[in-house]
Amino acid sequence: MTKQSKIPVPPEGEKAERAAETLIERAVGRYDLNRLAPSPVPQALAPARPKPAMRHRAPETPEAPLEEPAVVTEPVKATPPAPVVEPVRFTGEAHAIDREHLRAQGLIVPEGIVTGLMEEFRIVKRQLLAQSADLRRQSKGAAAQRILVCSPHPGEGKTYCSVNLALAMAAEKESDVLLVDADFAKPSILSALGLPGGPGLMDALIDGEADVADFVLNTDVPGLHVLPAGNGTNSDSEYLSSSRTGKVLERLTQGAPNRMVIFDSPPALAASPAAELAKYVGQSVVVVRADRTGQGALEDAISLLSACPNIELLLNAVNFSPSGRRFGSYYGYGG
Repeated sequence: MTKQSKIPVPPEGEKAERAAETLIERAVGRYDLNRLAPSPVPQALAPARPKPAMRHRAPETPEAPLEEPAVVTEPVKATPPAPVVEPVRFTGEAHAIDREHLRAQGLIVPEGIVTGLMEEFRIVKRQLLAQSADLRRQSKGAAAQRILVCSPHPGEGKTYCSVNLALAMAAEKESDVLLVDADFAKPSILSALGLPGGPGLMDALIDGEADVADFVLNTDVPGLHVLPAGNGTNSDSEYLSSSRTGKVLERLTQGAPNRMVIFDSPPALAASPAAELAKYVGQSVVVVRADRTGQGALEDAISLLSACPNIELLLNAVNFSPSGRRFGSYYGYGG
């Protein structure tokens, strides 16, 4: 017979005590769940201090917002429109220019055949017009429309070149040209074109009430106008250096941005007007004659014209072409 151990039976008192316990109390005792309970609270604690009573604060009166300083606005004054510049108009009668007289002098003949001479001055005028457009982009004002033609000494062809250049520019479709005889001592533009004499640039400089536009001669060559030199005086340089000169020259291109003005001035080393006029023009063309004009004279002339920002040289009376090509030969007139 197998010996079996007996489960110990608790005593009667303990048994009765356990019977009175609930299952939860038994589990707590069996598994020592009391250790999981929170720490006991001491019985004698300091009495809780009452919180101070909240005092009722009367609502503060909101501060008045700071007043911004009043801005006094003045009524905006409308900008007056720019005054409309009335274009100057040359209202004189148109004088006929004798084409045969031009041909006899070896000058360009308007509406004539294309010659080597015409082609040469077409090239010259194209370079001058391009420079004029560049001066306009630089905001040089009316000076961009003015060209001075002179030479160091007499007899080097400055009037010949002035007339041909003016006739070439008159053929432009969107511009016109005003040829001014500024050689007051020996004017020759009118005789070269066969035009009548009369008052001109010097008269407008002397008379403060005169309108220089009234002295301009129209011609039967479309786009070509001529301003004579006017009556001679021994004080031409002094009148040119006066403040009136600028006003008179402005009048010639007033409201006409496509008008070119060419001044045929006296030789730079023979008379002073060339140096005075150089202050008002955007370009100067110095005509030098091949095998005649010396280097020293050319340098002196350029020095006198230094007030002009752009000085070009035009070689006149050349009898050879280094490339063997002659202008106008394409049309059969090169020779």
